[in-house]
Amino acid sequence: MTYKEVNTMISSCGLDYAYDHFTDDTAHELPFICFFYSSSDDLAADNTNYQHIRTLDVELYTDNKDFTLEATVEGVLNSYGLVYTREESWLDSEQMYMVRFSTEIIITDEIITTEENENA
Repeated sequence: MTYKEVNTMISSCGLDYAYDHFTDDTAHELPFICFFYSSSDDLAADNTNYQHIRTLDVELYTDNKDFTLEATVEGVLNSYGLVYTREESWLDSEQMYMVRFSTEIIITDEIITTEENENA
């Protein structure tokens, strides 16, 4: 999967989204998604990172528990054939729910800049 394909996948959830966080100083209207690559578990061969394997975290933020939106995100991940774990938290300081879906993806292209990612 390419970084652009990941961006397209997140976009297909139908919500506002950003990589890691929204850059403006104002509060963003719920619901929304933030996604980021939290870690890597690359396959190394011949003294190089042969295959790039990234942990992709997709965080869904809502003001109320929303099973339908959660099912939408799960459906998108399933449609791409991704196996994921799911964890839920109530963020008391923000007064919102966060549901995090974590999966591992094999990256099939070079790293792109954050700006390129936002414009993909």
